[in-house]
Amino acid sequence: MRIYISTDLEGVCGVYRFEQTRQYGTPANLEARRLLMGEINAAVCGAFEGGATRVVVRDGHDGSKSFIPEELDERAEMVMGVYSPYDAVLRQGFDGAFLIGYHSMSHTPRGVLCHTQSSLTWDNYWINGKPAGEIYQTAILLGSCDIPVLMVTGDDKTVQEAREFLGDDIVTVQVKTGLSREGALMYSPKRARAMIREGAKEAMKRIGKIKPCKPKFPLRIRWRFKDSGIVDRYKGDARRIDATTLEKIVTRPEDIIFP
Repeated sequence: MRIYISTDLEGVCGVYRFEQTRQYGTPANLEARRLLMGEINAAVCGAFEGGATRVVVRDGHDGSKSFIPEELDERAEMVMGVYSPYDAVLRQGFDGAFLIGYHSMSHTPRGVLCHTQSSLTWDNYWINGKPAGEIYQTAILLGSCDIPVLMVTGDDKTVQEAREFLGDDIVTVQVKTGLSREGALMYSPKRARAMIREGAKEAMKRIGKIKPCKPKFPLRIRWRFKDSGIVDRYKGDARRIDATTLEKIVTRPEDIIFP
């Protein structure tokens, strides 16, 4: 059984302020990245204990700059950097995926570090008129390669969002409770890792029971930026709705994120 793990940084236990996720090389950022590696290794360990034969982990935060490679469980492989096509690794074949350290979508009340795509430039995002975040986007991309999402970890708003979009059969591990966009009630990292390890073992039992996320294409996507200048510089074929908003009908999964 083969597992693909996609990671972000904002949903990790111990991470609660943007300084930790944006300012690379600072003590706060290094701390966050070490906490991330701890949760990744917990998921990897649980996956292998649950019967995995291969685990591949992708650094999915901000251009793939968050892994500390030497700290990765030696049984796992890692995907880093920017490459094309987007499914070059996914098409190697996986039986399920874990989303580790994810966050809730833009404008989620009390969602820790909530945003969609860029916390600095994107304001909001919709699929077929419904607000959607990175959990659903990732699930669609995975689903296009017949990979179901088996587990999602993050704060309480994140796991609620995951169940709303992907159903109650997936495993969710809540490692913190959001008090504000930069405030949280959290477990100790050691406890969070133990929970993720057990969650991963449980998720392995659901292979074959959870279906890939496959919405019917075409999809109508709309995305709004915080600055009209970003739209002024846009060179794609989306339709401009107003000063800060673009809309496009997409027929390919990869275009939901890169329109």
